Amino acid sequence: MKITDAQRRARLVARQFADSGSPEDVVSSLFALHATDPASVYLSVLARARSLTVEDVRAAMYDRRSLVRIMAMRRTLFVVAHDDVPTVHAAASVGVAKTMRTRLIKELSTLPTEPVLDDVAAWLAQTEEETMTHLRSVGSATGAELSSAVTLLKTAILPTTDKVYDVKRYVTSQVLTMMAAEGKMVRVEPRGAWTSRRHAWAPIDEWWPGGIPDVDEAQARRDLAHRWLEVFGPATMDDVQWWTGWNKTQTRAALAGLDTVDVALEAGDGIMLSDTAFDEDASGIMLIPALDPTPMGWKHRDWYLGEYKKPLFDTFGNIGPTIWSDGRIVGGWAVTPAGEVVTELFEDNDSRAIDAEAGRITDLLDGAAVVPSFPTPLEKRLRGK
Repeated sequence: MKITDAQRRARLVARQFADSGSPEDVVSSLFALHATDPASVYLSVLARARSLTVEDVRAAMYDRRSLVRIMAMRRTLFVVAHDDVPTVHAAASVGVAKTMRTRLIKELSTLPTEPVLDDVAAWLAQTEEETMTHLRSVGSATGAELSSAVTLLKTAILPTTDKVYDVKRYVTSQVLTMMAAEGKMVRVEPRGAWTSRRHAWAPIDEWWPGGIPDVDEAQARRDLAHRWLEVFGPATMDDVQWWTGWNKTQTRAALAGLDTVDVALEAGDGIMLSDTAFDEDASGIMLIPALDPTPMGWKHRDWYLGEYKKPLFDTFGNIGPTIWSDGRIVGGWAVTPAGEVVTELFEDNDSRAIDAEAGRITDLLDGAAVVPSFPTPLEKRLRGK
């Protein structure tokens, strides 16, 4: 079966850009939102749920707790539905946590530290125990608050060269991020504005009494691959492997347990679920933020990106804010220091609809300035930096 790029773009619009009624609906349509930039979570939802406000998104994450921030695929932060956390945790987070723990122990064992650690394993066990004890006593705390209360978290890895990037590093963030990936704690509402990156931490049992439910790892990977194909298929196996962060053996094993069909894509050999449906008439304008899950959903992007990679991506492969028309990227945008959305089109398009959408987002921002963690050439120029 041959699937054209036009068919893929129409399905993208119908599946990922449909107007939704709630933050939970948006996450369901995308499976997971990129959450490295806190503001991107809000803007990804508000782009697709046009009757909602910033407060509606906040309430879903921190009042209803129906959406959860979790370190998962490719050691990247995502927001996923509360009920999907056990699957994502088993399929991705556990593996990420093992790598993080191994790396931290190796660094502490081979690099100079302050203070000197005679027994890294004993130090780490004590650090984790004291951190959880304090966190349970206070309910929630930022990394800075935890390191002030748990002095072991102020242990530092010292530089070994005179390179400008080789600096003294406290282990606080590494330890807390690893513990969260292992399912011991969870990121909760940040201190400050909705754009703040100063997230607090809470014990995991405040969100899941008894901890995140156990799921068989192999089954979790099959379920994750199925959910991904529902949203992003048809796609290549390279796309699946890249998005999940698995190796080829793990990817093939996960896909082998699914009801799929082989397809011919313009990008090469592909795969899709046997019940995949297409909508030939899907169309529309969308302004989505940096690191939105749609443009970050595939490894091979020519079918929606075209020749516009250079102005829209940084050198590490992170995409900035983009303008979409009928399932294709046609421009980019940014938020000025005054909180105004400014746009630039790469080709002729419906400028009136794009201006209207830019105005709607400007109103929602209410003066808030949004600066991506990974600025791109176009975003920096439009922002005036």
